[in-house]
Amino acid sequence: MGDDTSMMFHQQLLAIDENLGTDEVEALKFLCSDLIPFRKLEAVESAKSIFQLLMDKDVLNKEDTFILAELLYRIKCHFLLQKLGYTKEIVEEKLPWKGKVSHYRQMLYELSEDITNDDLQRAMFLLRDQLPKKLTNMSSLELLTFLEKKDLLTENNLQMLEKICMEVSPDLLKAVNKYKMERVSLAQQESSTSVKEAASFPPCSAGGDVRLLTSLEETPIKSLGSSIYDSCSSGLGSLREHVENVHFIAARQDDRAVNIPRDTSELSQEQPERIHNPENKTEKLMTYKMDGPHRGHCLIINNFSFSGTFQKRRGSCKDAAVLAQVFTWLGLDVKTYTDKTSVEIEALMQQWRSLEDHRDRDCFVCCILSHGESGSIYGIDEQEVPIRRIMSYFTARKCPQLIEKPKLFFIQACQGKEIQQAVYIESDAQNPDSLPIQQLVSPSQSIPEEADFLLGMATVDGYASFRHIHEGTWYIQALCSKLQLLVPRGEDILSILTQVNEDVSKRADNLGRKKQMPQPAYTLRKKLIFPVPRSPPPSLQQ
Repeated sequence: MGDDTSMMFHQQLLAIDENLGTDEVEALKFLCSDLIPFRKLEAVESAKSIFQLLMDKDVLNKEDTFILAELLYRIKCHFLLQKLGYTKEIVEEKLPWKGKVSHYRQMLYELSEDITNDDLQRAMFLLRDQLPKKLTNMSSLELLTFLEKKDLLTENNLQMLEKICMEVSPDLLKAVNKYKMERVSLAQQESSTSVKEAASFPPCSAGGDVRLLTSLEETPIKSLGSSIYDSCSSGLGSLREHVENVHFIAARQDDRAVNIPRDTSELSQEQPERIHNPENKTEKLMTYKMDGPHRGHCLIINNFSFSGTFQKRRGSCKDAAVLAQVFTWLGLDVKTYTDKTSVEIEALMQQWRSLEDHRDRDCFVCCILSHGESGSIYGIDEQEVPIRRIMSYFTARKCPQLIEKPKLFFIQACQGKEIQQAVYIESDAQNPDSLPIQQLVSPSQSIPEEADFLLGMATVDGYASFRHIHEGTWYIQALCSKLQLLVPRGEDILSILTQVNEDVSKRADNLGRKKQMPQPAYTLRKKLIFPVPRSPPPSLQQ
Protein backbone atom coordinates (compact mmCIF):
# COMPACT_ATOMS: atom_id res chain seq x y z
CA MET A 1 0.00 0.00 0.00
CA GLY A 2 2.89 2.34 0.87
CA ASP A 3 4.52 1.72 -2.50
CA ASP A 4 1.25 2.58 -4.28
CA THR A 5 0.96 5.84 -2.36
CA SER A 6 4.56 6.74 -3.17
CA MET A 7 4.03 5.93 -6.84
CA MET A 8 0.89 8.07 -6.96
CA PHE A 9 2.73 10.95 -5.29
CA HIS A 10 5.52 10.89 -7.87
CA GLN A 11 2.99 10.60 -10.69
CA GLN A 12 1.36 13.79 -9.39
CA LEU A 13 4.71 15.56 -9.45
CA LEU A 14 5.45 14.42 -12.99
CA ALA A 15 2.02 15.54 -14.20
CA ILE A 16 2.61 18.99 -12.70
CA ASP A 17 6.12 19.16 -14.16
CA GLU A 18 4.76 18.48 -17.66
CA ASN A 19 2.45 21.50 -17.39
CA LEU A 20 5.11 24.00 -16.35
CA GLY A 21 7.18 25.93 -18.87
CA THR A 22 10.50 27.74 -18.60
CA ASP A 23 9.00 30.91 -17.08
CA GLU A 24 7.16 28.94 -14.40
CA VAL A 25 10.34 27.00 -13.50
CA GLU A 26 12.24 30.27 -13.13
CA ALA A 27 9.46 31.61 -10.88
CA LEU A 28 9.53 28.45 -8.71
CA LYS A 29 13.31 28.71 -8.34
CA PHE A 30 13.00 32.30 -7.18
CA LEU A 31 10.22 31.60 -4.68
CA CYS A 32 12.19 28.65 -3.25
CA SER A 33 15.43 30.58 -2.81
CA ASP A 34 14.76 31.10 0.93
CA LEU A 35 14.29 27.35 1.34
CA ILE A 36 17.04 26.04 -0.95
CA PRO A 37 20.57 27.52 -1.34
CA PHE A 38 21.25 29.58 -4.48
CA ARG A 39 24.10 27.30 -5.50
CA LYS A 40 21.79 24.29 -5.72
CA LEU A 41 19.07 26.18 -7.60
CA GLU A 42 21.53 27.46 -10.23
CA ALA A 43 21.83 24.04 -11.83
CA VAL A 44 18.06 23.43 -11.89
CA GLU A 45 16.43 23.27 -15.34
CA SER A 46 13.10 21.56 -14.62
CA ALA A 47 10.31 21.71 -12.08
CA LYS A 48 10.85 18.11 -11.03
CA SER A 49 14.42 18.98 -10.01
CA ILE A 50 13.00 21.64 -7.70
CA PHE A 51 10.55 19.09 -6.31
CA GLN A 52 13.45 16.74 -5.58
CA LEU A 53 15.35 19.47 -3.72
CA LEU A 54 12.26 20.22 -1.64
CA MET A 55 11.90 16.52 -0.86
CA ASP A 56 15.58 16.35 0.16
CA LYS A 57 14.84 19.11 2.67
CA ASP A 58 11.72 17.17 3.75
CA VAL A 59 9.62 20.24 3.06
CA LEU A 60 7.70 18.28 0.45
CA ASN A 61 6.61 14.67 0.92
CA LYS A 62 3.69 12.39 0.12
CA GLU A 63 2.04 13.16 3.47
CA ASP A 64 2.30 16.94 3.06
CA THR A 65 2.23 18.59 -0.38
CA PHE A 66 1.16 22.04 0.79
CA ILE A 67 4.46 23.75 -0.05
CA LEU A 68 3.93 22.78 -3.69
CA ALA A 69 0.31 23.92 -3.57
CA GLU A 70 1.50 27.27 -2.18
CA LEU A 71 4.09 27.66 -4.94
CA LEU A 72 1.54 26.88 -7.66
CA TYR A 73 -0.83 29.37 -6.06
CA ARG A 74 1.87 32.05 -5.95
CA ILE A 75 2.65 31.69 -9.67
CA LYS A 76 -1.10 31.60 -10.44
CA CYS A 77 -1.13 28.05 -11.82
CA HIS A 78 -4.43 27.45 -10.05
CA PHE A 79 -5.55 24.82 -12.55
CA LEU A 80 -2.78 22.48 -11.34
CA LEU A 81 -3.90 22.56 -7.71
CA GLN A 82 -6.50 19.89 -8.38
CA LYS A 83 -3.71 17.40 -9.11
CA LEU A 84 -2.75 17.72 -5.43
CA GLY A 85 -6.34 17.65 -4.18
CA TYR A 86 -6.46 21.40 -3.48
CA THR A 87 -8.52 24.32 -4.73
CA LYS A 88 -7.56 27.99 -4.79
CA GLU A 89 -9.90 28.67 -1.86
CA ILE A 90 -8.47 25.87 0.29
CA VAL A 91 -4.91 27.10 -0.28
CA GLU A 92 -5.90 30.66 0.64
CA GLU A 93 -7.50 29.36 3.85
CA LYS A 94 -4.38 27.44 4.89
CA LEU A 95 -1.75 29.99 3.83
CA PRO A 96 -1.84 32.05 7.07
CA TRP A 97 -0.58 29.15 9.15
CA LYS A 98 1.06 26.79 6.64
CA GLY A 99 2.67 29.17 4.14
CA LYS A 100 6.46 29.08 3.85
CA VAL A 101 7.18 31.80 1.28
CA SER A 102 8.14 34.97 3.15
CA HIS A 103 6.55 38.38 2.65
CA TYR A 104 9.91 39.60 1.38
CA ARG A 105 10.04 36.92 -1.31
CA GLN A 106 6.39 37.53 -2.23
CA MET A 107 7.09 41.25 -2.58
CA LEU A 108 10.03 40.68 -4.92
CA TYR A 109 8.05 38.25 -7.06
CA GLU A 110 5.11 40.65 -7.26
CA LEU A 111 7.53 43.41 -8.24
CA SER A 112 9.10 41.26 -10.96
CA GLU A 113 5.68 40.74 -12.57
CA ASP A 114 5.20 44.52 -12.77
CA ILE A 115 8.55 45.15 -14.49
CA THR A 116 8.12 45.62 -18.24
CA ASN A 117 10.81 44.87 -20.82
CA ASP A 118 11.54 48.58 -21.12
CA ASP A 119 11.84 48.87 -17.33
CA LEU A 120 14.23 45.93 -17.30
CA GLN A 121 16.47 47.39 -19.99
CA ARG A 122 16.67 50.69 -18.11
CA ALA A 123 17.50 48.89 -14.86
CA MET A 124 20.25 46.89 -16.54
CA PHE A 125 21.69 50.10 -17.99
CA LEU A 126 21.77 51.68 -14.52
CA LEU A 127 23.57 48.59 -13.18
CA ARG A 128 25.91 48.21 -16.15
CA ASP A 129 29.02 48.61 -13.95
CA GLN A 130 27.90 45.85 -11.57
CA LEU A 131 26.63 43.36 -14.18
CA PRO A 132 29.00 40.91 -15.92
CA LYS A 133 30.37 42.44 -19.14
CA LYS A 134 29.30 39.50 -21.32
CA LEU A 135 25.74 39.59 -20.03
CA THR A 136 23.40 41.10 -22.65
CA ASN A 137 20.00 40.04 -21.37
CA MET A 138 18.29 38.64 -18.29
CA SER A 139 14.79 38.32 -16.86
CA SER A 140 13.50 40.50 -14.02
CA LEU A 141 13.76 37.54 -11.63
CA GLU A 142 17.35 36.90 -12.70
CA LEU A 143 18.18 40.55 -12.11
CA LEU A 144 16.71 40.47 -8.58
CA THR A 145 18.57 37.22 -7.86
CA PHE A 146 21.82 38.80 -9.06
CA LEU A 147 21.33 41.76 -6.70
CA GLU A 148 20.75 39.35 -3.81
CA LYS A 149 23.87 37.33 -4.61
CA LYS A 150 25.92 40.53 -4.61
CA ASP A 151 24.36 41.57 -1.25
CA LEU A 152 22.99 44.68 -2.94
CA LEU A 153 19.49 43.55 -1.95
CA THR A 154 18.44 41.88 1.29
CA GLU A 155 15.38 41.73 3.49
CA ASN A 156 16.79 44.56 5.59
CA ASN A 157 18.45 46.55 2.82
CA LEU A 158 16.12 47.75 0.08
CA GLN A 159 17.93 51.00 -0.69
CA MET A 160 19.43 49.87 -4.01
CA LEU A 161 16.10 48.39 -5.12
CA GLU A 162 14.24 51.59 -4.24
CA LYS A 163 16.79 53.70 -6.08
CA ILE A 164 16.44 51.59 -9.23
CA CYS A 165 12.63 51.68 -9.06
CA MET A 166 12.63 55.44 -8.61
CA GLU A 167 14.84 55.93 -11.66
CA VAL A 168 13.11 53.36 -13.88
CA SER A 169 9.43 53.74 -12.96
CA PRO A 170 8.20 55.20 -9.64
CA ASP A 171 5.05 53.06 -9.93
CA LEU A 172 7.19 50.04 -9.08
CA LEU A 173 7.68 51.42 -5.58
CA LYS A 174 4.09 50.52 -4.67
CA ALA A 175 4.99 46.90 -3.92
CA VAL A 176 8.10 47.92 -1.96
CA ASN A 177 6.29 50.56 0.10
CA LYS A 178 3.45 48.15 0.85
CA TYR A 179 5.97 45.62 2.15
CA LYS A 180 7.73 48.24 4.28
CA MET A 181 4.48 49.34 5.89
CA GLU A 182 3.56 45.72 6.60
CA ARG A 183 6.87 45.26 8.41
CA VAL A 184 6.30 48.38 10.49
CA SER A 185 2.82 47.10 11.36
CA LEU A 186 4.25 43.71 12.32
CA ALA A 187 6.85 45.35 14.52
CA GLN A 188 4.17 47.30 16.33
CA GLN A 189 2.03 44.18 16.78
CA GLU A 190 4.97 42.20 18.16
CA SER A 191 5.93 44.99 20.53
CA SER A 192 2.37 45.25 21.82
CA THR A 193 2.22 41.48 22.33
CA SER A 194 5.53 41.47 24.23
CA VAL A 195 4.35 44.25 26.53
CA LYS A 196 1.08 42.47 27.32
CA GLU A 197 2.89 39.20 28.03
CA ALA A 198 5.34 40.93 30.36
CA ALA A 199 2.54 42.73 32.18
CA SER A 200 0.74 39.43 32.77
CA PHE A 201 3.54 37.98 34.95
CA PRO A 202 2.53 38.07 38.67
CA PRO A 203 4.96 40.05 40.83
CA CYS A 204 7.04 37.97 43.24
CA SER A 205 7.27 40.79 45.72
CA ALA A 206 6.13 44.34 46.15
CA GLY A 207 8.42 47.19 45.22
CA GLY A 208 11.12 46.18 42.76
CA ASP A 209 8.82 44.10 40.60
CA VAL A 210 6.35 46.95 40.36
CA ARG A 211 9.10 49.22 39.06
CA LEU A 212 10.03 46.55 36.49
CA LEU A 213 6.44 46.46 35.24
CA THR A 214 6.40 50.21 34.98
CA SER A 215 9.55 50.08 32.88
CA LEU A 216 8.08 47.46 30.58
CA GLU A 217 4.72 49.13 30.20
CA GLU A 218 5.74 52.72 29.66
CA THR A 219 9.28 53.34 28.44
CA PRO A 220 9.51 50.91 25.48
CA ILE A 221 6.17 52.03 24.06
CA LYS A 222 7.30 55.64 23.71
CA SER A 223 10.76 54.92 22.35
CA LEU A 224 9.54 52.18 20.04
CA GLY A 225 6.86 54.40 18.53
CA SER A 226 9.28 57.19 17.65
CA SER A 227 11.91 54.78 16.36
CA ILE A 228 9.48 53.06 14.02
CA TYR A 229 8.25 56.25 12.42
CA ASP A 230 11.81 57.56 12.03
CA SER A 231 12.68 54.35 10.19
CA CYS A 232 9.84 54.94 7.72
CA SER A 233 11.39 58.18 6.60
CA SER A 234 14.98 56.96 6.55
CA GLY A 235 14.42 53.56 4.92
CA LEU A 236 13.41 50.24 6.42
CA GLY A 237 16.96 48.95 6.23
CA SER A 238 17.66 50.69 9.55
CA LEU A 239 14.56 49.35 11.30
CA ARG A 240 16.49 46.64 13.11
CA GLU A 241 18.97 49.20 14.43
CA HIS A 242 16.16 51.29 15.89
CA VAL A 243 14.17 48.39 17.31
CA GLU A 244 16.83 45.97 18.53
CA ASN A 245 14.62 43.70 20.56
CA VAL A 246 11.73 43.31 18.11
CA HIS A 247 11.51 40.06 16.18
CA PHE A 248 9.35 40.27 13.06
CA ILE A 249 6.59 37.70 12.86
CA ALA A 250 6.51 35.44 9.82
CA ALA A 251 4.39 36.36 6.82
CA ARG A 252 1.89 33.61 7.48
CA GLN A 253 1.23 34.97 10.99
CA ASP A 254 0.45 38.42 9.59
CA ASP A 255 -2.00 36.91 7.09
CA ARG A 256 -3.64 34.97 9.89
CA ALA A 257 -4.06 38.12 11.97
CA VAL A 258 -5.73 39.86 9.04
CA ASN A 259 -8.07 36.98 8.34
CA ILE A 260 -9.25 36.26 11.90
CA PRO A 261 -12.92 37.34 12.25
CA ARG A 262 -13.57 40.13 14.73
CA ASP A 263 -16.12 38.08 16.64
CA THR A 264 -17.90 34.75 16.57
CA SER A 265 -20.89 36.20 14.71
CA GLU A 266 -18.66 36.85 11.71
CA LEU A 267 -17.39 33.30 11.88
CA SER A 268 -20.91 31.90 11.98
CA GLN A 269 -21.81 33.95 8.92
CA GLU A 270 -18.79 32.74 6.95
CA GLN A 271 -19.08 29.03 7.57
CA PRO A 272 -22.45 28.38 5.87
CA GLU A 273 -21.25 30.24 2.78
CA ARG A 274 -18.34 27.84 2.42
CA ILE A 275 -20.61 24.85 2.86
CA HIS A 276 -23.33 25.90 0.45
CA ASN A 277 -21.09 27.30 -2.28
CA PRO A 278 -18.54 24.62 -3.17
CA GLU A 279 -16.23 25.71 -5.96
CA ASN A 280 -17.26 23.13 -8.55
CA LYS A 281 -20.96 24.04 -8.39
CA THR A 282 -20.24 27.76 -8.53
CA GLU A 283 -18.00 27.35 -11.55
CA LYS A 284 -20.64 25.36 -13.42
CA LEU A 285 -23.25 28.01 -12.76
CA MET A 286 -21.04 30.99 -13.55
CA THR A 287 -18.96 29.83 -16.54
CA TYR A 288 -19.84 29.66 -20.23
CA LYS A 289 -20.02 26.15 -21.64
CA MET A 290 -16.74 25.54 -23.49
CA ASP A 291 -16.72 21.76 -23.88
CA GLY A 292 -18.54 21.33 -27.20
CA PRO A 293 -17.25 19.29 -30.16
CA HIS A 294 -15.71 22.47 -31.67
CA ARG A 295 -14.42 25.56 -29.90
CA GLY A 296 -15.45 28.14 -32.48
CA HIS A 297 -14.42 30.29 -35.43
CA CYS A 298 -11.91 33.14 -35.30
CA LEU A 299 -12.13 35.74 -38.07
CA ILE A 300 -9.10 38.05 -38.55
CA ILE A 301 -9.24 41.08 -40.88
CA ASN A 302 -5.81 42.65 -41.42
CA ASN A 303 -5.93 45.94 -43.34
CA PHE A 304 -2.35 46.75 -44.25
CA SER A 305 -2.26 48.73 -47.52
CA PHE A 306 -4.80 51.50 -48.21
CA SER A 307 -5.87 52.91 -51.57
CA GLY A 308 -5.60 56.62 -50.81
CA THR A 309 -3.49 58.80 -48.54
CA PHE A 310 -3.45 56.54 -45.47
CA GLN A 311 -0.11 55.08 -44.45
CA LYS A 312 0.67 51.40 -44.73
CA ARG A 313 0.28 49.72 -41.35
CA ARG A 314 3.77 48.27 -41.10
CA GLY A 315 4.04 45.64 -38.36
CA SER A 316 0.37 44.66 -38.66
CA CYS A 317 1.22 41.35 -40.35
CA LYS A 318 3.12 40.37 -37.20
CA ASP A 319 -0.08 40.99 -35.20
CA ALA A 320 -2.18 38.92 -37.62
CA ALA A 321 0.29 36.04 -37.48
CA VAL A 322 0.48 35.86 -33.68
CA LEU A 323 -3.33 36.16 -33.36
CA ALA A 324 -3.73 33.22 -35.74
CA GLN A 325 -1.20 31.16 -33.78
CA VAL A 326 -2.71 31.89 -30.36
CA PHE A 327 -6.37 31.35 -31.28
CA THR A 328 -5.48 28.17 -33.18
CA TRP A 329 -3.70 27.01 -30.02
CA LEU A 330 -6.90 27.81 -28.07
CA GLY A 331 -8.82 25.45 -30.33
CA LEU A 332 -10.52 27.86 -32.75
CA ASP A 333 -10.62 27.53 -36.53
CA VAL A 334 -8.88 30.67 -37.78
CA LYS A 335 -9.51 32.44 -41.09
CA THR A 336 -7.46 35.53 -42.02
CA TYR A 337 -8.49 38.13 -44.60
CA THR A 338 -6.13 40.85 -45.83
CA ASP A 339 -6.92 44.34 -47.18
CA LYS A 340 -10.71 44.55 -47.29
CA THR A 341 -12.79 47.57 -48.29
CA SER A 342 -15.63 48.84 -46.12
CA VAL A 343 -18.15 47.06 -48.38
CA GLU A 344 -16.17 43.82 -48.28
CA ILE A 345 -15.94 43.96 -44.49
CA GLU A 346 -19.72 44.19 -44.18
CA ALA A 347 -20.12 41.41 -46.74
CA LEU A 348 -17.83 39.22 -44.63
CA MET A 349 -19.92 39.95 -41.54
CA GLN A 350 -23.05 38.96 -43.46
CA GLN A 351 -21.38 35.76 -44.66
CA TRP A 352 -20.12 34.71 -41.23
CA ARG A 353 -23.29 35.52 -39.32
CA SER A 354 -25.21 33.20 -41.68
CA LEU A 355 -22.93 30.24 -41.01
CA GLU A 356 -24.99 27.29 -39.75
CA ASP A 357 -21.78 25.77 -38.39
CA HIS A 358 -22.00 28.12 -35.38
CA ARG A 359 -24.57 25.77 -33.81
CA ASP A 360 -21.82 23.28 -32.95
CA ARG A 361 -19.40 25.92 -31.69
CA ASP A 362 -18.80 27.30 -28.19
CA CYS A 363 -17.95 30.88 -29.16
CA PHE A 364 -17.05 33.33 -31.93
CA VAL A 365 -14.01 35.63 -32.14
CA CYS A 366 -13.41 38.50 -34.57
CA CYS A 367 -10.18 40.53 -34.69
CA ILE A 368 -9.92 43.66 -36.84
CA LEU A 369 -6.58 45.41 -37.46
CA SER A 370 -6.90 48.71 -39.28
CA HIS A 371 -6.82 52.49 -39.10
CA GLY A 372 -9.75 54.02 -37.25
CA GLU A 373 -11.34 56.91 -35.42
CA SER A 374 -14.01 57.35 -32.79
CA GLY A 375 -16.43 54.40 -32.92
CA SER A 376 -15.30 53.21 -36.36
CA ILE A 377 -12.63 51.36 -38.32
CA TYR A 378 -11.59 52.03 -41.91
CA GLY A 379 -11.72 49.75 -44.92
CA ILE A 380 -8.78 50.01 -47.31
CA ASP A 381 -10.98 52.28 -49.45
CA GLU A 382 -10.68 54.71 -46.50
CA GLN A 383 -14.41 54.57 -45.78
CA GLU A 384 -15.64 54.14 -42.21
CA VAL A 385 -17.46 51.11 -40.84
CA PRO A 386 -19.05 51.65 -37.39
CA ILE A 387 -17.91 49.07 -34.85
CA ARG A 388 -21.45 48.76 -33.53
CA ARG A 389 -22.71 47.83 -36.99
CA ILE A 390 -20.03 45.14 -37.34
CA MET A 391 -21.01 43.57 -34.04
CA SER A 392 -24.76 43.87 -34.68
CA TYR A 393 -24.54 41.16 -37.35
CA PHE A 394 -24.11 38.63 -34.53
CA THR A 395 -27.02 39.55 -32.26
CA ALA A 396 -29.45 36.82 -31.24
CA ARG A 397 -31.97 37.97 -33.83
CA LYS A 398 -29.53 38.07 -36.77
CA CYS A 399 -27.40 35.11 -35.73
CA PRO A 400 -29.53 32.72 -33.64
CA GLN A 401 -26.87 30.00 -33.98
CA LEU A 402 -24.72 31.96 -31.49
CA ILE A 403 -27.49 32.78 -29.01
CA GLU A 404 -26.26 32.65 -25.37
CA LYS A 405 -22.71 32.02 -26.62
CA PRO A 406 -19.85 34.49 -26.04
CA LYS A 407 -18.95 36.70 -29.00
CA LEU A 408 -15.55 38.38 -28.69
CA PHE A 409 -14.35 41.32 -30.82
CA PHE A 410 -10.82 42.71 -30.58
CA ILE A 411 -10.23 46.00 -32.39
CA GLN A 412 -6.72 47.30 -33.04
CA ALA A 413 -7.28 50.82 -34.36
CA CYS A 414 -6.96 54.39 -33.18
CA GLN A 415 -10.09 55.99 -31.78
CA GLY A 416 -9.10 59.63 -31.82
CA LYS A 417 -6.50 62.33 -32.27
CA GLU A 418 -3.04 61.26 -33.38
CA ILE A 419 -0.10 61.81 -31.05
CA GLN A 420 3.19 63.00 -32.54
CA GLN A 421 5.07 59.84 -33.33
CA ALA A 422 8.50 58.86 -32.06
CA VAL A 423 11.18 56.78 -33.76
CA TYR A 424 9.75 53.42 -34.88
CA ILE A 425 6.36 54.38 -33.51
CA GLU A 426 3.39 55.06 -35.75
CA SER A 427 -0.21 55.89 -34.99
CA ASP A 428 -3.26 54.14 -36.43
CA ALA A 429 -5.13 57.45 -36.70
CA GLN A 430 -5.60 59.44 -39.90
CA ASN A 431 -6.24 63.17 -40.43
CA PRO A 432 -6.16 63.77 -36.66
CA ASP A 433 -6.91 67.47 -36.83
CA SER A 434 -10.24 66.81 -38.50
CA LEU A 435 -11.50 64.24 -35.98
CA PRO A 436 -14.77 65.29 -34.30
CA ILE A 437 -13.54 64.95 -30.72
CA GLN A 438 -16.71 66.51 -29.37
CA GLN A 439 -18.71 63.56 -30.77
CA LEU A 440 -16.81 60.70 -29.16
CA VAL A 441 -18.39 57.27 -28.97
CA SER A 442 -17.41 55.20 -25.95
CA PRO A 443 -16.74 51.45 -26.29
CA SER A 444 -19.82 50.68 -24.18
CA GLN A 445 -21.93 52.51 -26.78
CA SER A 446 -20.31 50.49 -29.55
CA ILE A 447 -21.58 47.08 -28.46
CA PRO A 448 -25.12 45.80 -29.08
CA GLU A 449 -27.55 46.08 -26.20
CA GLU A 450 -27.66 42.30 -25.87
CA ALA A 451 -25.97 39.77 -23.64
CA ASP A 452 -22.82 37.77 -24.33
CA PHE A 453 -20.72 40.36 -26.20
CA LEU A 454 -17.20 41.49 -25.39
CA LEU A 455 -15.40 44.32 -27.16
CA GLY A 456 -11.69 44.74 -26.53
CA MET A 457 -10.43 48.11 -27.76
CA ALA A 458 -6.75 48.92 -28.15
CA THR A 459 -7.29 52.39 -26.68
CA VAL A 460 -9.82 54.50 -24.85
CA ASP A 461 -11.94 56.70 -27.07
CA GLY A 462 -10.42 59.89 -28.39
CA TYR A 463 -6.83 58.64 -28.31
CA ALA A 464 -4.31 57.03 -30.64
CA SER A 465 -2.92 53.52 -30.34
CA PHE A 466 0.65 52.67 -31.23
CA ARG A 467 2.32 50.17 -33.51
CA HIS A 468 5.98 49.20 -33.73
CA ILE A 469 6.88 48.86 -37.41
CA HIS A 470 8.71 45.59 -36.75
CA GLU A 471 7.21 44.14 -33.57
CA GLY A 472 3.51 44.91 -34.07
CA THR A 473 1.06 46.83 -31.89
CA TRP A 474 1.37 47.19 -28.13
CA TYR A 475 -2.19 45.98 -27.59
CA ILE A 476 -2.27 42.86 -29.79
CA GLN A 477 1.17 41.71 -28.67
CA ALA A 478 0.18 42.15 -25.00
CA LEU A 479 -3.15 40.38 -25.60
CA CYS A 480 -1.49 37.35 -27.20
CA SER A 481 1.23 37.25 -24.56
CA LYS A 482 -1.25 37.31 -21.67
CA LEU A 483 -3.51 34.70 -23.28
CA GLN A 484 -0.56 32.33 -23.56
CA LEU A 485 0.50 32.99 -19.99
CA LEU A 486 -2.84 33.05 -18.19
CA VAL A 487 -5.13 30.61 -20.01
CA PRO A 488 -3.02 27.69 -18.70
CA ARG A 489 -3.51 29.14 -15.22
CA GLY A 490 -7.30 29.01 -15.52
CA GLU A 491 -7.86 32.79 -15.63
CA ASP A 492 -11.07 34.13 -17.18
CA ILE A 493 -11.02 36.54 -20.14
CA LEU A 494 -11.83 39.67 -18.12
CA SER A 495 -9.00 38.98 -15.70
CA ILE A 496 -6.71 38.49 -18.68
CA LEU A 497 -7.82 41.78 -20.27
CA THR A 498 -7.20 43.55 -16.97
CA GLN A 499 -3.60 42.35 -17.09
CA VAL A 500 -3.42 43.44 -20.74
CA ASN A 501 -4.47 46.91 -19.56
CA GLU A 502 -1.73 46.83 -16.95
CA ASP A 503 0.89 45.73 -19.49
CA VAL A 504 0.04 48.31 -22.15
CA SER A 505 -0.39 51.15 -19.65
CA LYS A 506 3.24 50.72 -18.60
CA ARG A 507 4.61 50.92 -22.13
CA ALA A 508 5.89 54.17 -23.58
CA ASP A 509 7.77 55.45 -26.60
CA ASN A 510 11.55 55.81 -26.53
CA LEU A 511 11.31 59.17 -24.77
CA GLY A 512 8.78 57.92 -22.25
CA ARG A 513 6.21 60.56 -23.21
CA LYS A 514 3.57 58.72 -25.20
CA LYS A 515 1.26 56.29 -23.46
CA GLN A 516 -1.75 54.13 -24.30
CA MET A 517 -4.65 52.69 -22.29
CA PRO A 518 -6.80 49.85 -23.68
CA GLN A 519 -10.46 49.51 -22.71
CA PRO A 520 -12.81 46.53 -22.74
CA ALA A 521 -16.61 46.79 -22.78
CA TYR A 522 -18.87 43.79 -22.33
CA THR A 523 -22.31 42.37 -21.74
CA LEU A 524 -21.05 38.94 -20.70
CA ARG A 525 -23.27 37.16 -18.17
CA LYS A 526 -20.78 34.55 -17.01
CA LYS A 527 -17.08 33.93 -16.74
CA LEU A 528 -15.42 33.00 -20.02
CA ILE A 529 -12.57 30.56 -19.38
CA PHE A 530 -10.84 28.90 -22.31
CA PRO A 531 -10.01 25.23 -21.65
CA VAL A 532 -6.30 24.66 -21.14
CA PRO A 533 -4.78 23.41 -24.44
CA ARG A 534 -2.83 20.18 -24.33
CA SER A 535 0.05 21.59 -26.37
CA PRO A 536 2.43 24.26 -25.03
CA PRO A 537 1.78 27.90 -26.01
CA PRO A 538 3.11 29.05 -29.42
CA SER A 539 5.83 31.10 -27.69
CA LEU A 540 7.27 27.87 -26.23
CA GLN A 541 7.00 25.97 -29.50
CA GLN A 542 9.33 28.28 -31.41
